[in-house]
Amino acid sequence: MSTQDVAGRSEGGDLRLAGLTKRFGSFTAVDNLELTIPQGSFFALLGASGCGKTTTLRMVSGLEAPSAGKIFLGDEDVTGRRPYRRPVNTVFQNYALFPHLDIFENVAFGLRRRGVKDVKKQVESMLDLVELGHLARRKPTQLSGGQQQRIALARALINEPQVLLLDEPLGALDLKLRRQMQIELKRIQLEVGLTFVHVTHDQEEAMTMADTIAVMNQGRIEQMGSPEELYENPGTTFVANFLGQSNLIPGTIAGTSGDTVEVTAHGQKLTVLASRCRPTSGPVILGVRPEKVQIVVAEADVPEGANRLTGGVVIDASFIGVSTQYLVKLPSGEEISVFEQNTGREIQRPGTEVVVHWDPSQGFGLDGTQDIEAGADVDEESAA
Repeated sequence: MSTQDVAGRSEGGDLRLAGLTKRFGSFTAVDNLELTIPQGSFFALLGASGCGKTTTLRMVSGLEAPSAGKIFLGDEDVTGRRPYRRPVNTVFQNYALFPHLDIFENVAFGLRRRGVKDVKKQVESMLDLVELGHLARRKPTQLSGGQQQRIALARALINEPQVLLLDEPLGALDLKLRRQMQIELKRIQLEVGLTFVHVTHDQEEAMTMADTIAVMNQGRIEQMGSPEELYENPGTTFVANFLGQSNLIPGTIAGTSGDTVEVTAHGQKLTVLASRCRPTSGPVILGVRPEKVQIVVAEADVPEGANRLTGGVVIDASFIGVSTQYLVKLPSGEEISVFEQNTGREIQRPGTEVVVHWDPSQGFGLDGTQDIEAGADVDEESAA
């Protein structure tokens, strides 16, 4: 089956969730979700345990009935359809391969079930797509975890779904294999041109593969956008803390000057671009990612116009190969994380007094009335 064959026969349009809600008794797992996933995109639902992402996926697949709202594929309402009547397939974390069938027959299963007589060409084409044609006559137990996951993917794709749902598909793999599979999944998605909806709690996984990420929190979408947009300009403290790591500094807006906003924090003046600062007055939380921050021993070495916080003391320095990760304690007691790329500079030892600084264009300003710890302590290791 060629790429054109798969994409050409899947003209179902966008996946649209309209007011989608799921309640379990008094608990609302998914709360009035409004979402459009463009046809042919790689979309990630990212969130911690209990945020509603898997429940959303189960409603799209038909395994869970919504309490309210509708599910559309293009103009077609599929909300009431049984799972096997929907042009949707799911790839699970546990692969769900048939151990008594060889790889060829595992992939052919859906076709044979539909009464297709001549499956050889389609199965071979799909095995070639996942680059496992040479293993066609092996049993699943003779394959590695990554190979089994690719066979599960081939078995789902051969049914030519309009939407492929991926439910934590790489969760059972070790780190190195997981990273290899992230690249493989993206390659396959680009080649077949189908809509992939990927549920994960792994931020790096979502950012590596997805065109668009929706960060979910308590049944709602906290923020949605490209990986770069969410990382560089988070809209809430939850997104700033959950998607990567952020230094969040409480302050007060002192005024504006041209295209910058002036902030008072810890008795020092800091600035942020107005285009990257959500509040215009009152309390603000000034954020900056650790890799955007630098440290120097002498304040004279701080570049002109940079934000700076003086009087810091290094309390931890961890060499991790590609970078050195510092923890700097400010006179206020607040701790600032600094990830400095290893370019041969001398490592500052704990106890060294330093100045931390960053370019104002690299920071962001958030509503100061939010919980500054939101998203920092969520359970990222369990998926739901």
